Amino acid sequence: MPKACVIGLGRSGIAAARLLTQQGWAVTVSDSGTSEALQALRQTLEADGIQVKLGDRFQPTADLQRIVVSPGVRWDLPALVHARDMGIETVGEMGLAWDAMTHIPWVGITGTNGKTTTTALIEAIFKTAGLHAPACGNIGYAACEVALSTLNVPANEQPDWIIAEVSSYQVESSPQLAPRIGLWTTFTPDHLARHYTLENYHAIKAHLLQQSHHAIFNGDDPYLRSQATRWPQAHWTSVEGKRQLLGAPDDGAYVEDGWAIALGDPIVPVGALKMVGTHNHQNLLMAVLAARLAGIEPRAIARAVEEFPGVAHRLELVQTWQGIRFINDSKATNYDAAQVGLASVEAPAILIAGGEAKEGDDTAWLNTIQQKAAAVLLIGNAAEQFAQRLQAIGYTQYEIVETMDRAVARGAELAQTTQATCVLLSPACASFDQYTSFEHRGDDFRQCCHRHLSDTRH
Repeated sequence: MPKACVIGLGRSGIAAARLLTQQGWAVTVSDSGTSEALQALRQTLEADGIQVKLGDRFQPTADLQRIVVSPGVRWDLPALVHARDMGIETVGEMGLAWDAMTHIPWVGITGTNGKTTTTALIEAIFKTAGLHAPACGNIGYAACEVALSTLNVPANEQPDWIIAEVSSYQVESSPQLAPRIGLWTTFTPDHLARHYTLENYHAIKAHLLQQSHHAIFNGDDPYLRSQATRWPQAHWTSVEGKRQLLGAPDDGAYVEDGWAIALGDPIVPVGALKMVGTHNHQNLLMAVLAARLAGIEPRAIARAVEEFPGVAHRLELVQTWQGIRFINDSKATNYDAAQVGLASVEAPAILIAGGEAKEGDDTAWLNTIQQKAAAVLLIGNAAEQFAQRLQAIGYTQYEIVETMDRAVARGAELAQTTQATCVLLSPACASFDQYTSFEHRGDDFRQCCHRHLSDTRH
């Protein structure tokens, strides 16, 4: 029996281990953690014949034929570089799923920001059209969970499409991905601690689009627009109208007279989308264009857009209290996403920011704070750093409150005294200093809101 090792005991790692086992591999899972939750997982997996090594620093051995890497594991980890030098097949979890589902057409969505909303909207449109099209990757299921569900299933019960949100980490470790339709939402500096240079980061994302049969680009993104000559066959989108659209209008999507036009046909008024911000009109155009390229009728697309409730943790309205909206934008894990989030709400706003800081250009974010924020409440490890940046630009209406609980309570007080329209959590940071994920952070914000504001909520 061939031997495989899965590195990382998260959701994707577990799914990869189970898929490999079903495919006839002898599987070991390696994880550096030793928590009680991982101990319980080990018992469950070992009962299914999967060996689990906790507190383990993976090193390749000559008897391994395959290594599968979870998205959070660095592709340039010395042990993985050594494994590849040894000739051991090394692949990401997403690539393992792709190999099991190449008979199904994929939509692959990548980009620095906007991926999750676009992916969720595409899934909703395909579902409304009567298609079985599960979302996976960075949203919904792990890709290998979907692959598991297709094993030994009749052809008429297989998914019609796979809708995959694909991070740069997943593209890097799964270069064989070749979607029927690929989308690139935005491109700004991010994950440079992982990819080192902007050129590396760009090349990784570009590879997914090069592999795609249809390539859709956000034509309003300055960087992507500057690269247009590299993509002569691409489909482009623009919220600025037909005159600003790159390429032939009948090949792209744009906003004209308040309508989303795709492949030359009016599809739905952009105002039908409940999510605020022109950036969400761009996400809408990309989703609509993908659906039209997949052959979905305009009526089904329009109905799906009208019914789409939005995305958790992305400008999500948690509640309204004394006329003040409390908005969860925990998905804004970098400066560009946080700038878009703050620009999308009505001024003045109380901003909650901070966490584990990332590299990047914070200039536009700081400018938007000066324009729109009545006060900034700082949490997490980045609080002191952000305070210094705000002080440097002459912005003094900030407080270091450290925790989410204090931020929500103080935000409610300040919103009343400053006549702010909203209290916005849009951190501009990763969450790993205080939370396990941006979802965990957003859930804590929601719970703090309900706890502090429940007595007078309406």
